[in-house]
Amino acid sequence: MKIYKDIITGDEMFADTYKMKLVDDVIYEVYGKLISRTGDEIKLEGANASAEEVDEGTDTNVESGVDVVLNHRLVECFAFGDKKSYTLYLKDYMKKVLAKLEENSPDQVDVFKTNMNKAMKDILGRFKELQFFTGESMDCDGMVSLVEYREIDGQSIPVLMFFKHGLEEEKC
Repeated sequence: MKIYKDIITGDEMFADTYKMKLVDDVIYEVYGKLISRTGDEIKLEGANASAEEVDEGTDTNVESGVDVVLNHRLVECFAFGDKKSYTLYLKDYMKKVLAKLEENSPDQVDVFKTNMNKAMKDILGRFKELQFFTGESMDCDGMVSLVEYREIDGQSIPVLMFFKHGLEEEKC
């Protein structure tokens, strides 16, 4: 198994255990599921508890959300009220990633520069439909991943987007 971590903060962002796709060699799209958890147990959204599982009279802590977000402790970030503030963040973040690439993977610099502009133009066109998540440290200097819901096979599926060049792979 591989864990993908933010190269700036070291935060764990996702693992290769999810269905994923690399788009334009710059963005990983990771396909999540909506889940609900009661305590240590994980249940799919909409599943019914059996009679044995119903425990009347006690308060239970139920956590619901996207599995990737919950499993990797991503935190929703509300720092971007408009496209302009997100674009400013993105320019600053991309400079940091470019510096890391020039230092560690100079062969990837051209791929990053060429393909990232196209990818970001596409993403900025859907800005109002996106949610933003930071890693567990909540450090907005690092990667802010994107989540959008897409209709796939008649279901609304959360698709998380991560910048490939802003990640390092760690084998577990």
